[in-house]
Amino acid sequence: MNNNLVDNNQDIVFYQDENGNFNIEVLIKNEDVWLNVNSIAKLFNVDRTGIIRHIANIYRDEELEESSTCAKIAQVQNEGNRKVTRVKEYYNLDMIISIGFLVRQRLS
Repeated sequence: MNNNLVDNNQDIVFYQDENGNFNIEVLIKNEDVWLNVNSIAKLFNVDRTGIIRHIANIYRDEELEESSTCAKIAQVQNEGNRKVTRVKEYYNLDMIISIGFLVRQRLS
């Protein structure tokens, strides 16, 4: 699997709650769902540093492989008169589910 999804042809969808208060960026690529750390934090209503810790622990414990669950995705955006490319890490549904399990464990 190619973990560097650099093309700009991926589908990015924004989900909002009925009041427009809750907004999550979801990337759909290769028939899989991908979220960045900020979106995962919003989804589970926890601090992004906690999500980063969970990801590090999942990889450390070899529960999931980074090569199949993390993709570095280049996004081009206009900032003033220039185009800027930023690379963000996105995590697939397997990682999102694993993080959700860990978050629920900590809350119970």
